[in-house]
Amino acid sequence: MGESSFVNGPYSRARRAARQAGVQYDPPKEERPSGGSMAGAKPAARKGAGLDWPLIGVVIGLTLFGLLMVYSAGPKFAIDTGKSPDHFLIRQAIWAVVGIGAAFVLSRVPYRLYQRVTVPMMIVTVLMLIAVAILADTTLGSNRSILSGSIRPSELAKLVIIIYVSVWLTAKREVLNDITLGLFPLMFILGITGGLILVQPDLSAAITVILLGGILFFLAGGEWRQIILTIAATSLIGWIVINLYPTGIQRIKDYISGLQNMTNASYHVQRSLEAIINGGLFGVGVGHGSTKFTGLPVAPTDSIFAVIAEETGLIGAGLVILAYLVILWRGIDIARNAQDHLGSLLASGITVWIVIEALLNMAVMVNLLPHAGNALPLISYGGSNMTVTLVGVGILLNIARTSDSQKSSKGEGTFASVVDLRWRDRRGRVSRYGHPANTR
Repeated sequence: MGESSFVNGPYSRARRAARQAGVQYDPPKEERPSGGSMAGAKPAARKGAGLDWPLIGVVIGLTLFGLLMVYSAGPKFAIDTGKSPDHFLIRQAIWAVVGIGAAFVLSRVPYRLYQRVTVPMMIVTVLMLIAVAILADTTLGSNRSILSGSIRPSELAKLVIIIYVSVWLTAKREVLNDITLGLFPLMFILGITGGLILVQPDLSAAITVILLGGILFFLAGGEWRQIILTIAATSLIGWIVINLYPTGIQRIKDYISGLQNMTNASYHVQRSLEAIINGGLFGVGVGHGSTKFTGLPVAPTDSIFAVIAEETGLIGAGLVILAYLVILWRGIDIARNAQDHLGSLLASGITVWIVIEALLNMAVMVNLLPHAGNALPLISYGGSNMTVTLVGVGILLNIARTSDSQKSSKGEGTFASVVDLRWRDRRGRVSRYGHPANTR
């Protein structure tokens, strides 16, 4: 059979008819393309199938850009802590390679397997948080890490709580709106994890963990009255904790003073704003920033966004913000197209976590929020944050790959479901989740 007859002949027409009817067409042997099987018809068409290339591209771009900025911001801070000038760059590069390798592996591990290992993962994480209190390392002036500052369990806890709560909410979705079986057990889970992080102390990480759990509960279809109750209780507990936390009150006072008059803001914010003003529109050039040498606190970690703004200008800072918006876009799309409730919650939680971390870090630098110690994902120095974030991206990629083989009908993801259930029918109470239309 010639090439033209293959393209325009009975095989092509029958295949189109079968596609329109929604069935798979298996032609007779004599009508198949050369080679006698369908496997060789389009060998290049499935190459890279299921890979979310925009997400992969922006994550690799942010990782490489982060290495460049750590190279620029790290030497003085390294010398001040008694290390070689390239210490932070080398360690960050090593952890980036480890994280990328882990992301590649996890992108091929079915995410439904986490249902079997989520309890051991949570137990190990809790034990590591307890170990911080016993084996805490103060290399960088805090009690949040172990093994000479190499591992910060609070960073791992953020991802593990997303996985654990997603699996738990999926299993309990039929009784989610029973306050004794839904909200109270969830608050207990979050309270244990957040409390262990808070005693380090790491207020920002504890708040992030509790916030992520609340968002997942909302996305899973929790009732409004339970959500309002949770917000009220969390606000009360947060107010008490901030008043007991050694620097909590001072941070709130500095934040309010900064809103009234920037010259009264905290020293950290003042130096950050100085760096941003110095950078202007186009920046002074990578490596040529001066604020990191004249007192900008922790330039390669918490303050790295200020270094970016100074050295690459508002254009460079804007591109970084755009990159996180791309991650938000791709994460929402992956959550919408996930095959099941678990995939939607996992994708939603991981996406919200990465974007919230970025938002908190950047907002603090311009005094839009009180000071917090959140890292800028994929950019700030920190092996634990880098590796765990890339692991989360790997899980996102696996959800996308799984969904590509059998796409759910449009709008079945968590985000779309929440919009449909909460607003279209104009009811305050959310309907229970049913079983997804497409499952394996």
